[in-house]
Amino acid sequence: MKCKLIAIDLAKSVFQVCGVNKHLTPLFNDKLSRRTFLKFMAKQPATRVFMEACYSSNYWARELVKLGHDVNLIPAQHVKPFVRGNKNDRNDAFAIAEASQRPYIRFVPIKTTHQQEIGCLHRIRERLIKQKTAISNQTRGLLSEFGVIFMPGKAEFLAGLKWFVADEKHSERLRTMMSNMLDEYQTILKRILVLEKELHQFIDLCPNGKILLSIPGIGFINASAILAAIDKGQAFHSPREFAVWLGLTPQQYASGNNSRMGGITKRGDRYLRKQLIHGARTVVCHAQKKTDRLNVWATQLRERKSFNQTVVAMAHRLARLIWILLQRQELYTPQQAPQLAEGC
Repeated sequence: MKCKLIAIDLAKSVFQVCGVNKHLTPLFNDKLSRRTFLKFMAKQPATRVFMEACYSSNYWARELVKLGHDVNLIPAQHVKPFVRGNKNDRNDAFAIAEASQRPYIRFVPIKTTHQQEIGCLHRIRERLIKQKTAISNQTRGLLSEFGVIFMPGKAEFLAGLKWFVADEKHSERLRTMMSNMLDEYQTILKRILVLEKELHQFIDLCPNGKILLSIPGIGFINASAILAAIDKGQAFHSPREFAVWLGLTPQQYASGNNSRMGGITKRGDRYLRKQLIHGARTVVCHAQKKTDRLNVWATQLRERKSFNQTVVAMAHRLARLIWILLQRQELYTPQQAPQLAEGC
């Protein structure tokens, strides 16, 4: 009997493959090694394949698409409620099959190799920034024990450290240690610049990059991260869905007739949400200097809410704007505020 669908529980070396019929009755639920997995799937007739979205799912999805299968990736949090019995690979694979038949499951788009490469650049850059910050903090802390204090800021830190290394009144051992710290710090700065240059080139060659760069608060870092994560936003049916996926919508606590809205849910991509909030913070900081509708709205909101609440609200609005412009394939154009138009 032909399988209606095949559910796969991915792992590093061992894969659990579960095939079910139209009644969701398992026809097979076998454990395969990494070497035999693709050979087994190549022998199967073209069918719908479901997997959890995980670290290797995009690669295996692309390989199975080459074999003619229709591959869908399910967010892991939507699979967990369907696991019955003990936690093992057989039950996990069957849970994926059951979750795939739910009517409101939104599947994760399969990323291209290019998207994954850009995502890798961002993750490497994020790690280097953490290392740069760690070196700066450690160096400042060590030198403070010798009575040497630098002013805040990268430029002040570099200038002060170079001065310290050249100052012969300090011991040779201490100056050698600080010289090594300086070399390590400058090496990381150079690596970050190389990565940012590659991100610049990606945005320059991408048609959607111009759309995102036209939006306030979106630079080449944010634009490349957004395109690497969602492409054109085709996985979402509305701007609200994109904002919900980013975790920028309020969390609801409701029971009976009582309903209360709390802080943002913080679901979805943490890095993308962080970058979008950083961009929104820049917009809010300069909103009073501009008179278009978006900045007037931010200024008026700032009068009623705290700064951080205004920033998150701006990030939510920018997320909706990003999805709309990517779908329409239009550049952002500032709109005049209504009260200013009436005054004219």
